[in-house]
Amino acid sequence: MTTVIETEDLNLWYGKHHALMNINIAIPEKQITALIGPSGCGKSTFLRTLNRMNDLIEDVKIDGKVTLEGESINDMDVNVLRSRVGMVFQKANPFPMSVYDNIAYGPRILGVHKKKDLDKIVETSLKQAAIWDECKGRLKTSALGMSGGQQQRLCIARTLAVKPEVLLLDESTSALDPVSTSKIEDLLLELKKKYTIIMVTHNMQQAARIADKTAFFLLGELIEYDDTEKIFSHPSDKRTEDYITGRFG
Repeated sequence: MTTVIETEDLNLWYGKHHALMNINIAIPEKQITALIGPSGCGKSTFLRTLNRMNDLIEDVKIDGKVTLEGESINDMDVNVLRSRVGMVFQKANPFPMSVYDNIAYGPRILGVHKKKDLDKIVETSLKQAAIWDECKGRLKTSALGMSGGQQQRLCIARTLAVKPEVLLLDESTSALDPVSTSKIEDLLLELKKKYTIIMVTHNMQQAARIADKTAFFLLGELIEYDDTEKIFSHPSDKRTEDYITGRFG
């Protein structure tokens, strides 16, 4: 199994608060890895280290190593890194522009300007995000007029438009109704054929349904990381079992 992202002795501090402690993990290619744990345990912080989003926060100190396909992410141009490791946030954040321009935004920044090429990228990305049929007739209308579930799939399409290798999702279904959530779960199962997916979720059932691997974080530590089936049926650590069975969290 090919490893795409790996961390070695990763530590992160917000000022004096030690938010991540010696995280060692190898994320496999073309699988869904779920990050679970109670609020404030470090899972979103960990996710944001993978494309250097924490660089934007004042007073953050990071040491240890994060590699993407063997190369340190600190040696990469941050824009290149973020095109290879795309992120979809908890709250859908479409740009206040047309559906078409939302998808074409990233490719234009990367130098794609021919209408024919952009048309193809827009259609392909929307099809990959399973939303083409719902919005092909309204490409020139504002993305802000879409439903919450549609906006979130649009944001996934926007991320796919720059051809990333890895997709990071930070609780990207937590604000959605069950029907929209189910559509996005189906979409992620389809997308993992081409992409490596790492998702933070508070929804234990969601992790059990769609993740191949699950990592349990607690108070900044990675407590356990294994195949999802094993984590949910035979966890090695009592703390994992207590969290999964609802004794805390």
